Amino acid sequence: MTQPKEIDWGLMEATINKHRGETWALIPLLQEIQAVFGYIPPDSIEPISEALHLFPSQVQGVVSFYAGLSLKPKGKYVVRVCRGTACHVKGGQSILRVIKKELGLDEGETSPDYQFTLETVACLGACFLAPTMMVNSTYFGKLSPPKVTSVLNQYGKDKGEDE
Repeated sequence: MTQPKEIDWGLMEATINKHRGETWALIPLLQEIQAVFGYIPPDSIEPISEALHLFPSQVQGVVSFYAGLSLKPKGKYVVRVCRGTACHVKGGQSILRVIKKELGLDEGETSPDYQFTLETVACLGACFLAPTMMVNSTYFGKLSPPKVTSVLNQYGKDKGEDE
């Protein structure tokens, strides 16, 4: 079972302190924290805001604005499904339905074992491959329901185990 990393608050403090007083460094700091811990722990908002002389609401606003930042731990495999026009016209909704059924997840959810997170995005920028999805940084295109099942099985969906 893949679980989110335990938060090492000493490491968190050291990471924040590298940018103490650098208000301009909010986004790079948030990106660094997410790279280290896999997400932005909600309890880190207050120390970040204090170190950078910002209001907690400002930090929270930036985290919630950027799709690449998350306040919740994500699964080992993040499945992103395109909702763009080309994908929609070529059957993207049926692809999303299959993924939801196969993973037992709704949009924005993570499986209890932290294997999979399901997200939808406005566009993956691969319209020529419509309908498309990504698993982590790998694109899969010209999808059909059987192909989606095959892709998910590659990532252990049918095995019920960690790799």
